[in-house]
Amino acid sequence: MNWDQLELSPRILAAVRRAKLKSVKEVLCLSSLDLQTLTGLSLSDVQQLLTAAATTCRRHPPVTALQLQRGECPSIESGLRLSVGCPVLDQLLRGGLPAGVITELSGESGAGKTQLALQLCLSVQYPKEHGGLNSGALYICTEDSFPIKRLQQLIREQPSLRSDVPPSLISSLHFSNNIYIEHTADLDSLQVCLSRRAPLLLAQGLVRLLVVDSVAALFRSEFQADDWLERNRQLLTFSSALHHLSQEFTTPVLCINQVTDVFNQSDNSLGPSSSSVSPALGLAWANQVMVRLILRRLREAVTRGDQSSILRRLEVAFAPHLPRDGRDAAVWREGMRGVLNSD
Repeated sequence: MNWDQLELSPRILAAVRRAKLKSVKEVLCLSSLDLQTLTGLSLSDVQQLLTAAATTCRRHPPVTALQLQRGECPSIESGLRLSVGCPVLDQLLRGGLPAGVITELSGESGAGKTQLALQLCLSVQYPKEHGGLNSGALYICTEDSFPIKRLQQLIREQPSLRSDVPPSLISSLHFSNNIYIEHTADLDSLQVCLSRRAPLLLAQGLVRLLVVDSVAALFRSEFQADDWLERNRQLLTFSSALHHLSQEFTTPVLCINQVTDVFNQSDNSLGPSSSSVSPALGLAWANQVMVRLILRRLREAVTRGDQSSILRRLEVAFAPHLPRDGRDAAVWREGMRGVLNSD
């Protein structure tokens, strides 16, 4: 590291070089007493060194609540939401997916997780007054091929889904041109995508939504049961990259997750164990998620004209700004819509 970049007196910098300290990380890992011993500096000089070292590690200066209230930090868009494109589901989520955090959407196969993700890839392209972010989406596929035919159908049916948007505006949007698709077959290619391609697209303003479909696929396929320690380490590295991208660019991140069976055996029961499902990857991943949504496939069916759909239920498992609640939904040609009891 070039120590001259730190705002310190030449005397302190000379002492740091004599002590052969090579990086800011090395300085911050030492106590004040150890630094005094190594450098021969006074306690006040060591405090200046630690403060300067910590400042270089901080990407942005601290922001006070008063600055947020006054709107003096335009880079921090408090309360920014990405609409799902359905008033019923948006009401459940209080406006949609929050920007700057990781949202997980888990559910069984066929529940409609990818349907909802595709819908968000179109919704993000609308202007902010219509619930979008006026940008595109990056869709990272880790297991299945991208459902291009379903996307094209959703694009054709946008006037039906978004009746709140003027038809002239919908026709002016080139939806398919603003969805960037990446296929990652292993963790190395996923890390390259998140560290190189995604930051470039975000920095250029080409995308404002990041979708990973699915997060569990690679971690399940590349690690055995006894490799849990290395798996958790890789999982934390992955989540750290997502956190950085979401916060640096005020971007909603949607991670689609699989589920695992959870068996419960009652002590007074002689029958078979009952089974339920839980999102995959355990607590190591759950602690990295700000919002957890669960999409369940129900047994009932609903009809509308010449269409029929199995009912789904979108539930909030946890979120700091949302109560635990849920709404029924159905998948139609134009996308996923909430279903009210009176429908």
